[in-house]
Amino acid sequence: MESVLVSACLHGVPCRFDGRGKASAEVAAAVGERRAVVFCPEVAAGLPTPRRPAEIVGGDGHDVLDGRARVVDDIGADVTAAFVDGARRALDVATRAGCAEALLMPRSPSCGRGTVHDGTFAGALREGDGVTAALLERHGITVRPAPGV
Repeated sequence: MESVLVSACLHGVPCRFDGRGKASAEVAAAVGERRAVVFCPEVAAGLPTPRRPAEIVGGDGHDVLDGRARVVDDIGADVTAAFVDGARRALDVATRAGCAEALLMPRSPSCGRGTVHDGTFAGALREGDGVTAALLERHGITVRPAPGV
């Protein structure tokens, strides 16, 4: 059976920064008959739930991976290492499970695909990918933002 990596919060696991999950019928329909490999990069890297909100400052996930940007929380603590570690763990899980695709949480500094928060904590968005999305894409896994979220 084909497998797809799915952000754990989109599967209803209460692991978002605010301690909630975000399951939806649209996500379940997008997974379809495939096996959902449920994973949260931030929790896998040891960040607590709930946790301070974090955003990418100075670019997007590709820039973080290349050392040109960092991930900070809303009080200025640098959490870049945890986000990179979580991305590597997600890649490992996806690779071992044979996932060719990932359905990830939109706008997240880990999982965002195409759009992420702009690093100002003002709710503004910019084009770009989260750290996990960027790493998965670099390794040939198709990343899609989850529908309906």
